[in-house]
Amino acid sequence: MTFDEYVETLDPKWKESFLKLWHTVEERIPDDFEIDVQHGMPGFVVPKTIYPDGYHVDNEPLPFMGIASQKRHLAVYHMGIYRDPDLYNWFTGEYPKHMTTKLNMGKSCIRFTNPNKVPYELIGDLAGKMSAEEWIQLYESKR
Repeated sequence: MTFDEYVETLDPKWKESFLKLWHTVEERIPDDFEIDVQHGMPGFVVPKTIYPDGYHVDNEPLPFMGIASQKRHLAVYHMGIYRDPDLYNWFTGEYPKHMTTKLNMGKSCIRFTNPNKVPYELIGDLAGKMSAEEWIQLYESKR
């Protein structure tokens, strides 16, 4: 599946907020990441030209950040926030400064249940906080 094919499948309720979030992340994420669709979800990965070992589970490019439109929410998956306690603490500390709604978050998944209440600027800031090299180092240190 390509990114455009994915967008064609989006529920109209989520399409506008998904695309705004996608473009916000795309503008802010460091240039060393590439767009890829893995496991049916578009996202940003460390290309194998930078990290030939790839993701140890399936030998695909190393995933970093994905954005998905689910039935009941818009989801941002950020592997750095899962692996880096300082980044996690930064994000959870910043979130209340941007939103009045309660943070709905798992280990790497941030969920937004209202398409009109997405902290685009904050997610853009999060996207720019870690380079591919920093992500590789963190990934390798915790394997």
